[in-house]
Amino acid sequence: MAKGYWMSAYREILDPEKLAAYAAIAGEAVRENGGHFLARGGQMEPKEHAVAERTVLVEFESYERALSTYASPTYQKALEALDGGVIRDFRIVEGVE
Repeated sequence: MAKGYWMSAYREILDPEKLAAYAAIAGEAVRENGGHFLARGGQMEPKEHAVAERTVLVEFESYERALSTYASPTYQKALEALDGGVIRDFRIVEGVE
């Protein structure tokens, strides 16, 4: 079964307080659903039209688990806390294996 991933590339952080509230709740949702942060902020080198902002990569045991975590009540609460605090590119992708 192929793993699932959340990929977030933040284009602009409009409200750091909203982002902090979101991150706390989203982290809880990830842990509740067996996800693991592979990258969460930290150093990055933007290339090919990338923006030098926060990048997050989360791994789940399956693509289906990644999808269901996004739909979970805890993660939906995190999205409510974020409410317009950032502009980002968020994707859920299936791994190759």
